Amino acid sequence: MNVNKILPFLLLLPFLASCTSKYKIEGTSSVNSLDGKMLYLKSLRDGEWVKLDSAEVVHGLFSMKGKIDSVQMVTLYMDEESIMPIVLESGKITVTISNTDLKAVGTSLNNALYEFISKRNQLEESIGELEQKETRMVLDGGDLDEIHSQLVVEGDSLMKAMNQYVKTFISDNYENVLGPSVFMMLCSSLPYPIMTPQIDDIMKDAPYSFKDNKLVREFLSKAKENMKLIEEHQRLEQNASTNK
Repeated sequence: MNVNKILPFLLLLPFLASCTSKYKIEGTSSVNSLDGKMLYLKSLRDGEWVKLDSAEVVHGLFSMKGKIDSVQMVTLYMDEESIMPIVLESGKITVTISNTDLKAVGTSLNNALYEFISKRNQLEESIGELEQKETRMVLDGGDLDEIHSQLVVEGDSLMKAMNQYVKTFISDNYENVLGPSVFMMLCSSLPYPIMTPQIDDIMKDAPYSFKDNKLVREFLSKAKENMKLIEEHQRLEQNASTNK
């Protein structure tokens, strides 16, 4: 299954919002290897994955239902293999699994999440296609320097568009499970916790409820510690260079 573009979501902890409700998941799978397999909904709590529900895939179909006290970001697993994120919320959630697509729709937050994933993937693909575009333009006889300059501008424009799209989505969802979830997805793409201009931009307008989220708070604390270490390292290097 092609799940690479969704994997950043899979390490997310549950983010909670008050409610008491029932959920129903109706799933279809066109992946033959899933037939006869057990699927599990899991939530990461205190560093451990906890099973919330399960279902067997029979002739490409599976279903789950139950009660929840709060809206949660959970992960659908096959045995120990993570497949996709799902917002566990009130209502009927339709899950589709294929070799080319993973999707959960039918409830408001799942609709929003997978619309976001789709749009972000499109932007990433457009950025990734620039190298192939450069090759085609060169083979067509274009000037290499002019082509490179043009594509740098296009690449910068696409990156700005994607960063703005991510920021807008997070800010629109500061106070539900999606805001902290996508923020942590963004942070998981970094080599280690660090403050970046994009993260600073997101945090400057964030409400207290977002900043006080456990995962967000822990990331910011580690990122600020790392920034101090980096600044201290740079200061020592400058002093060593001056004393030579």
